[in-house]
Amino acid sequence: MEKIAKFMKVKYEQFEADWLKAFPESENIKEIYDGIKLPKRATSGSAGYDFYAPAGITLKQGESTLIPTGIRAKIDTGWVLSVFPRSGLGFKHRVQLDNTVGIIDSDYFNSSNEGHIMIKVSCDAHDEGHEVCLNAGDGFAQGIFTQFGITVDDSADGVRDGGFGSTTK
Repeated sequence: MEKIAKFMKVKYEQFEADWLKAFPESENIKEIYDGIKLPKRATSGSAGYDFYAPAGITLKQGESTLIPTGIRAKIDTGWVLSVFPRSGLGFKHRVQLDNTVGIIDSDYFNSSNEGHIMIKVSCDAHDEGHEVCLNAGDGFAQGIFTQFGITVDDSADGVRDGGFGSTTK
């Protein structure tokens, strides 16, 4: 296997600012930050790196929740990290990413938000009042690195600063 990326935590100040935007009533943010687990594969044959909930989070039926992971990824040029929901959460609770698949480009690492990977999920279970409780440390998404190519006449020279559509602004 080719080693092409490294996961690390964003700085505490970045995590705190993003966490409070998503969960403004939160306390003990430093404890949450200190408990962040870097993504890892469960088995030697796993393609996906599991992303873990930084704190206990309840996903309610019909609602979207933005989860600041506290994670950034330094990725070699020519590679991308694609983020998907964990299979079991999708099967059991219809948990899915709001943008279907998250794409983390290699140049996102240098963005002004430190390339903070934030994952927005929804619980689309059909039964009224359905909730999914994620405990701190529970896997809720998975990231897979894939190589990509470009066209022979490609001349992209833009500079990224941010995510969620930043390259088309």
